[in-house]
Amino acid sequence: MGRRSFDRSIVDGPIPGAVWKLAWPTMLQNVVGGLQGIVDHAMVGHYVGFTGNAAIGVSWQIFLVVVVFIASLFTGMGVLVARFTGANDHDSVNRVVYQAFLTAIFLTVFVMAPVGWFLAPGLLDVVNAEAAVQAEALPYLRIMFMFSFGTMIFFMLGGALRSAGDATTPLRLGIAMTVLNVVFNVVLIAGLGPIPSFGTTGAAMGTVLAGGLVSVYSLARLFRGGWVVRFDRSLGWRPDLGVIRQLFRFGLPTGIQGVAMNVAGVLLLRFVGSLDLSAEAQAVYSVGYSQLFSFITWTSVGLLGATAAVAGQNLGAGRPERSAEGVRVASRIGLSVAVGIGLTFLFIPRALFGLFGMEDPIVLGLGVELLRYLSVSGLFITVALVYTGGLQGTGDTRSPLYISLVSQLALPLGLCWAIQTFATLDPADIWLAIVLGHFMRALLSVIVFRRGGWRTIDVRID
Repeated sequence: MGRRSFDRSIVDGPIPGAVWKLAWPTMLQNVVGGLQGIVDHAMVGHYVGFTGNAAIGVSWQIFLVVVVFIASLFTGMGVLVARFTGANDHDSVNRVVYQAFLTAIFLTVFVMAPVGWFLAPGLLDVVNAEAAVQAEALPYLRIMFMFSFGTMIFFMLGGALRSAGDATTPLRLGIAMTVLNVVFNVVLIAGLGPIPSFGTTGAAMGTVLAGGLVSVYSLARLFRGGWVVRFDRSLGWRPDLGVIRQLFRFGLPTGIQGVAMNVAGVLLLRFVGSLDLSAEAQAVYSVGYSQLFSFITWTSVGLLGATAAVAGQNLGAGRPERSAEGVRVASRIGLSVAVGIGLTFLFIPRALFGLFGMEDPIVLGLGVELLRYLSVSGLFITVALVYTGGLQGTGDTRSPLYISLVSQLALPLGLCWAIQTFATLDPADIWLAIVLGHFMRALLSVIVFRRGGWRTIDVRID
């Protein structure tokens, strides 16, 4: 098969249509992906109990600290792909994506897998997970570290295609992976016929199996052709240091940002674990913040990806004003979604937690309280993520790093530390710290983007 042409409507057509063309498949894909995690939590909650929910929550928080650093390469890849797509340079797009693929293979197999396996027990101690939670979390976490190659390839391909203007193919692949994951989870978590119940461990097994199958299919299609990005066998296995330097130039700040944010999440879990009702609070945090709130964050992350592609492509085509307008349009879409989901948090919180088998009165009380705070926080985080996409997509990946260090690390953790040191830390104090962090991130992101330093960033490969 030959290669498909780039969609030039993103740089030539109406801005609202260009944003929506990339935004709706990306938002839907992330919602579908979020449902995958919800199925994990719901089944584990029913078959294992809230300790299983807490185990998955703390495991993912730890896992993301490592995986987000490797995935930062894909941010650097997205910057380059969007610029070269805007300039209608097919060969450079394919060259960049292939080098990102080779680099991801090396880091996933030779760095993340062995390091994650050996450090997993110590990392669980860092978050103050109770013994019962650690017993469920350790095998889950080790499986995710050792066999996450397929999931990484899926993330890479989705980012590459989206930056090149194709958001529907990643949506189809995401739906396929979610369906496979649900099927595997039904079998492996609860057991079926001669297959025993693996409980929490089965959730990890289902995730890596689904990701592995989808990645094998995707790699075959990349070499066969027919997508807007393709791999040519003549590229070989030799690393292209010129491209890799640029991947790290734009991706490394995002990686540090991601690590800092997830370290902040781990430390926030440590504060949650220090509460009197630590297991109950961690279960509520894992379901309420990591799962239910994901309906806002994942749609917002989808908008981040769409905004980055629109902004980067238009800047590559020499049309920076269209880049700025794309960010404004995307923020209005994000706020509409956040308002709708926030209202469900306010009106049916107990029903939402009931989906996860959470019926303990103490757990439900903490959950209702958390969702009240998150209904407000969602408005801030969606604006923050959209403007982050505008900055990252145009090549300014350093400003979001500095903003995150202030808003997601220093502010919420400093507030929790101060309260714990000089008074008594309650769950509501932690929930408030989350809201204030998101507010500060939104405010700083808007200010920095409007300053316009991203307009003069140069992108090239040797």
